Amino acid sequence: MKGFTSAVVAALSANAMAAPQGKPPGTAAGITDADILNYALTLEHLENTFYRTGLDKFSKEDFAAAGYDETFYGNLKEVSMDESTHVDFLTKALGKAGAEAVKPCEYDFSAAKDVDSFLMTASVLEGVGVSAYLGAAASIMEKMYLTAAGSILTVESRHSAYIRSSLDQSPFPSAFDVPLTFNEVYTLAAPFIKACPPSNPELPVKAFPTLTLDMASAPMPIQTGSKVTLVGEEGCSGEVFAAFITVTGPVFADVHEAAPKNYEVTIPEGISGQSYVVLTKNKEEVTDDTVKAGPAIVEVTPAYKLKKDY
Repeated sequence: MKGFTSAVVAALSANAMAAPQGKPPGTAAGITDADILNYALTLEHLENTFYRTGLDKFSKEDFAAAGYDETFYGNLKEVSMDESTHVDFLTKALGKAGAEAVKPCEYDFSAAKDVDSFLMTASVLEGVGVSAYLGAAASIMEKMYLTAAGSILTVESRHSAYIRSSLDQSPFPSAFDVPLTFNEVYTLAAPFIKACPPSNPELPVKAFPTLTLDMASAPMPIQTGSKVTLVGEEGCSGEVFAAFITVTGPVFADVHEAAPKNYEVTIPEGISGQSYVVLTKNKEEVTDDTVKAGPAIVEVTPAYKLKKDY
């Protein structure tokens, strides 16, 4: 069945709770262009391995049985080649800059149990990739690197739109994509990473406590005004607010702690598509110091998709 189902989110949630702890990473303060390139390479290694593993596991016949034609399968192989090219480009760029490039890690892609869940996981990864490059852009000092990152960003965005469309989701659910910080992206990527080579340069990022959407209680489709429950890896003391990340700034929402580590939130106006929500300690700003947990990923159906005559 096509569409964003609870299966992949549940699997990702389980992975998140079991994410490796490892050596505590540093902070994002004073991050360099080399750090950003290695941060991007870390994400590209993940995507590259994900597609190669998935396309080795699922054949053209498997995709056909799931309802995807030969053209789609061929295009997906091209997506995989793009990710491999990105890895090669970033590795060489780091070498030319005199910096050591991170090597691939060991990953957990158990969420991709069949073709549909493979594509749903791909959609999530591509969306996070778009937000990662968008969020990092403002921190890149060298114009040459900024242009290169922008070039990769536009390709990742096309990947995302193509795969979302194949899942009967809006390929462009919002007029603006969502930028995420280094730590927010790392928090979302960490559940897929089991272990990395000890020789890898340490990235100046940290993972926040995980936050996941409780798919079992979520109304489908999720839309503006829907009440959803977010489940935290650990409890949050003191006042807690929800902040939906947008390019124009966070959209805050009140939180009701329905049970320990369970936080009820109503989807506010203006949130659409693959959206990201964090729990914060105030309603004024979202910074590394104010985030208590998250982001959680919430797929919000655009209003026009809900119309009967659409």
